[in-house]
Amino acid sequence: MILLEEVNATMAQLKRYWAKIRESGDPKESPAVDALAEILYMGRQVRLHVLLVAQSATANAVGGPAMREQFATRILVRYTLNAWRMLVPEVSPIPMASEHPGRVQVVTRGRAQETQVLNLSNAEAREWAMSGVHAQGKTGLTLHKTPAPAADPLTDAWNTSAPELPTAPTTDPAADRDFLADAWSLTPPTSAPAVGPSDATVSPSVNPAPDPDDAVVGLREAYDKHLSGIVTSLKALRWARQNDPDFPGPVDNRGAEFLYRAGDLKKWARNRPRAGTTDPG
Repeated sequence: MILLEEVNATMAQLKRYWAKIRESGDPKESPAVDALAEILYMGRQVRLHVLLVAQSATANAVGGPAMREQFATRILVRYTLNAWRMLVPEVSPIPMASEHPGRVQVVTRGRAQETQVLNLSNAEAREWAMSGVHAQGKTGLTLHKTPAPAADPLTDAWNTSAPELPTAPTTDPAADRDFLADAWSLTPPTSAPAVGPSDATVSPSVNPAPDPDDAVVGLREAYDKHLSGIVTSLKALRWARQNDPDFPGPVDNRGAEFLYRAGDLKKWARNRPRAGTTDPG
């Protein structure tokens, strides 16, 4: 894995350095730039991959239009309209850049997906990188060592952290898994203490109502409660799960049934192409 950081400054410095030391008979192109081009063109064959970071990834800064086209995935944050049109002109309309820390647009195969990435301080990022836990297949994201502040319901309500999701399965289970446990309750009942006369004056909770898009549901429940006005039938939804590469992955399971985040399914349903599709829905 090759990380090329601050490519705008790096490429300019490489070209100036080569122009300074180049002798008669040497190639006009810097050997460093030429080596980067070969890695971009053929490196994947030998498992060499490049992560390039730039404030403005113009063709001139990257090394040329052909070199820039080797990047199949492009991640944009705090972008301008000019930067979006330059890097991903095939994606329209242009989504508004988010002011939420760590919120980016991941563009691949001509589609943009708003994504939350890790938002770490320099000290936290260095501690994680030096710990070696990522090489052991662990997340190691227990970096906060400062004492936790006193609980604040209002602050906790705005907490954007989320638990790690299970890895999406690589094999598709039996087709009848959606028929299992459809009648089950989505959330297990919680035992609440009996309310006595002295408890009648307890102040109401300040926590906001749960977001319906965060509900974790099976396909049948998702169609009945969230998608019946967007997808024509439950059969079409199951067909898309089997055949649409953009269908969202499961976030949990209930027995043999896979569970999905309702918001992910609704976003997929709104953005899926209609014309020319073989989707029965």
